Amino acid sequence: MRRNVGEETMKMVPTANIWVLGALAACCALPAWAAGNAEAGKAKAAACMACHGPDGNSLADMWPKIAGQLPEYLRKQLHDFKAGRRQNEQMSPMAQPLSDQDIEDLAAFFASQKPTAAQATRKELLATGQRLYLKGKGRPDVVPACVGCHGLNGSGKRDWSQTMTVVPTTLAPALGGQHAAYVAGQLEAYKKRSRRNDEAQVMRDIAARMSREDMLAVAEYVATLAR
Repeated sequence: MRRNVGEETMKMVPTANIWVLGALAACCALPAWAAGNAEAGKAKAAACMACHGPDGNSLADMWPKIAGQLPEYLRKQLHDFKAGRRQNEQMSPMAQPLSDQDIEDLAAFFASQKPTAAQATRKELLATGQRLYLKGKGRPDVVPACVGCHGLNGSGKRDWSQTMTVVPTTLAPALGGQHAAYVAGQLEAYKKRSRRNDEAQVMRDIAARMSREDMLAVAEYVATLAR
């Protein structure tokens, strides 16, 4: 999670201590409710299943697959929909009546499900998408490789203390097997800044340097990743 630390304070704090401060802040912000229960989440997920499928593997590419998604990411998105930090005509009203415990339970249930692989529909884009995902793109519009955050098989990343030495950190969702159309649509939303709930504007900054062709290609490649 991103922690707002003043620029002057950052200059005064040794780099080695920054993660200690971040860990202390995270501990102080821990919620008081119980951890999520997958069985309870399944019982509460009937409305979710209409779009996302009984096990979180949606059949229509307009709705994301949420099976096997990082529970931290699912929690963040539901809280963001509820608080208005992320807007969607379907999800925003769906999230409103959810309690904190409901969100914990739903996240636990869908995170425990096995994601299925999606099919690439435009195979001619796979080579370009693979290159972007694994190596990124150079000047003039530099795009970092997706693999650095989302992993070789698109499993995402939650433990940033292994690779990051300074705040802010970011939470990279699982992408492997996601519908290509959905991934491309979210990249476009980040580029247009109609979606603005990414920590530290990481995805908005990256998407701003991607062409429409880049987005379509990397989305097709992501759909082929099995996790």
